[in-house]
Amino acid sequence: MYESFFHLRKKPFELVPDPEFIFLSRSHRKAITYLDYGIQERAGFILLTGDVGSGKTTLIRDLLNKKYERMVVAKIFNTRVSSDQLIALINEDFGLDVAGKDRICLMRELNDFLLEQYALGTRPTLIIDEAQNLSAEVLEEVRMLSNLESAQSKLLQIVLVGQPELRETLAAPELLQLRQRISINCHLKALTAEEVREYIVHRMEVAGNREALSFSQGTLEVIYRYSRGIPRLVNIICDFLMLSAFAEEVQTVSDEMVHEVIGDLDFENHFWGTTSAEPLAGPGGGVAGESDGVAEIRQSVARIEEEFHAHVTRSESQVAELKRSMVSVGAALERLSLAIDEGRSGGAPSFLRRFTGAGSAGK
Repeated sequence: MYESFFHLRKKPFELVPDPEFIFLSRSHRKAITYLDYGIQERAGFILLTGDVGSGKTTLIRDLLNKKYERMVVAKIFNTRVSSDQLIALINEDFGLDVAGKDRICLMRELNDFLLEQYALGTRPTLIIDEAQNLSAEVLEEVRMLSNLESAQSKLLQIVLVGQPELRETLAAPELLQLRQRISINCHLKALTAEEVREYIVHRMEVAGNREALSFSQGTLEVIYRYSRGIPRLVNIICDFLMLSAFAEEVQTVSDEMVHEVIGDLDFENHFWGTTSAEPLAGPGGGVAGESDGVAEIRQSVARIEEEFHAHVTRSESQVAELKRSMVSVGAALERLSLAIDEGRSGGAPSFLRRFTGAGSAGK
């Protein structure tokens, strides 16, 4: 819709996982190196995790586009299945007929297929995306698939891709054997504030014009704060910003524009499930986007303020108590002074007469 206005050949912030737009942050570059090594070396189980929208599927598609020599791949994306259904899906994606066949038949045909591929010198690889949806029982079934082997090597390489909850499932005691077989383990982290800037420019450049839209440092900080460095959320914000800029026929994103888009999207509530308008907390309690030094200073100031207020509260309490004590002491001195005066005049002090019953007869 707005491509011609910004001199772009395609939309830069689509949500589909397009390997053409892959941006290798430090975390993504490390992950792709690990994955590439694991597949090349057939390093057993490979585990890739990351938050929703962090780029896991894009990374996998980029790897598959490399067309590894003599590799045949089965990709599973529907993971809310039983163990029997999973075997059927695997066989079907490898091109095997599954109609009307029971589990025993499916397992026998899968084993025969893997042995045949081994004899041909090909490398069957199973990629299971959204693996966090698999139950512990089904994950144990996946481990059993890794037992299919020849005298020399494993017949099937398995890549598990999922959200961080997958690691929690794998931590269960009954999955100890599966955990021990994971030889490549990587996690995609969110982009840093600087990487968000580079990511936005990179996608516009791939789309045909790196200067299609200009962002101030302030607007970039807002985008980072609300997206928390998740690429998919950066895409959502930036796509709406391009649409807004197109409507206003401008090529610069203003602070007002980005806050308006964030508000229209009800971003905090819709994407993070919160309604707070406060700056988002980053690691260690700082504000997202702050350097470690600034966050540390912020925390130190907060501690000093807390201690100061506590000290003032204690001091005010002590002063009040001291005033009460001084009033009591003053009253006691006054009574003692009166008693001394009465003693000098020959009578028993009034405070003694209360206890002894002494009166005027003593005069």
